[in-house]
Amino acid sequence: MNPDLDLALRRIIRAPRALVWRAWTDPSRFEKWWLPAPTLCRVDRLEVRPGGGLVTRMSDDGAEFVPHLDASFLVVDELERIVFTNAIDSEWRPRNPAPVPMTAEITLTDHPDGTEYRVLLRHGDPAARARHEELGFAEGWGSVTKQLAGIAEGEAAR
Repeated sequence: MNPDLDLALRRIIRAPRALVWRAWTDPSRFEKWWLPAPTLCRVDRLEVRPGGGLVTRMSDDGAEFVPHLDASFLVVDELERIVFTNAIDSEWRPRNPAPVPMTAEITLTDHPDGTEYRVLLRHGDPAARARHEELGFAEGWGSVTKQLAGIAEGEAAR
């Protein structure tokens, strides 16, 4: 991690990696946690494979869904790692997305209490990193990670 360019988050999720992975790879689960509540998410594409697309829309009222994210998966190591970027859209066209271009690396490792979940967001320059932090990286990614944990932990409790 480069502290001048990257932002990171770590959380222990009290569920097996397979359940955390399923929350990332199953569209019906993914849309339950991907955006901070009460904003709603609709998944248009979730092809968790290298070169696959990640396209979501969002709604604050449940009626009108507007574009949220159009990204491509770069690396997928089943049950261990997901890397995607919004600097390349789901059709593999370069773009300069608002609010900042980034590459996200999600890693899952075994932990005595379940799964260690890590998020590493890479930015191209310090200004983009600072902008992402100002926009609420910790609150936003923290909130959705908590929601993801709720999905996985709820399934683990059944």
